Amino acid sequence: MMEELSVLASYILPWEFSPSWSLGCLAAMLLYLRGLRSRRHKGLTNGFWRATAFLVGVGAIYTVTQTHYDYLAQFMFFTHRAQHLVLHHAAPFLIVLAAPLPVLAAGMPTWLKSISENSSLAYVLGRLYRLVQQPLVAAVLFVGLIYFWLIPEVHFDAMLSRRLYAVMNWSMLIDGLLFWCLMLDPRPHGKGGLGYGTRILILWLVVIPQILLGAVITFSDRLLFDVYSVCGRAWPLAPQTDQQLGGLITWIPATMMSVLGVLVVLSYILRKTAPETVPKHVAT
Repeated sequence: MMEELSVLASYILPWEFSPSWSLGCLAAMLLYLRGLRSRRHKGLTNGFWRATAFLVGVGAIYTVTQTHYDYLAQFMFFTHRAQHLVLHHAAPFLIVLAAPLPVLAAGMPTWLKSISENSSLAYVLGRLYRLVQQPLVAAVLFVGLIYFWLIPEVHFDAMLSRRLYAVMNWSMLIDGLLFWCLMLDPRPHGKGGLGYGTRILILWLVVIPQILLGAVITFSDRLLFDVYSVCGRAWPLAPQTDQQLGGLITWIPATMMSVLGVLVVLSYILRKTAPETVPKHVAT
């Protein structure tokens, strides 16, 4: 029994402990749970599915960065691509879909609210946020970061440098959160949100370069990312097969995330127009 627990612990404990990832995930969960309790005391509810989406999203981030999975992501190309699929697509999608800002704000201690509302840093970050949330900028950043970190020379250096590896992963997560915040904002155009048609257009446009990149990696007849051959692979998988699997992950699941995004935006449109379709003469 003890041996089995030891093996289990070796998989769920950090491969390389990172204070930033561990504290970030822990702080997000604690603030959210504290906010849920605070809102419940005021008679406000957030919904089971929203809370579940947020906690699963944060848990997924922790899993791919602070468990044994991070080892696999550093020594296999396809597991690395799956890690970025979580950090850049799936986890931010779930977190943003949960609409967590009111809950997180309710969970913030008073001193932290005061700092966030009155500091010059908050002003600077607010201006930067508005800049990167311009539709064209957001779309270019979303796709551009994927391409940048998969430039073979850049990828080689990032996988061999602990600092660059952290920068790469954090940049993917932050950009994913920014992009999905813009795409999944429930507010319509004119009330702070981006036009629904513009969102659908962007979601389809970012699909094209991801498909092209995934196809190039999948069907390439030469090894593009030799860092995994230099450092060795975690599993005895043929290098070309590893690369092909990574290309497919870059291609297909990422494309499906845009499809899910479009479905969410369509649900916003239906929710907005539903009351207008009720005939006025129908008694209520």
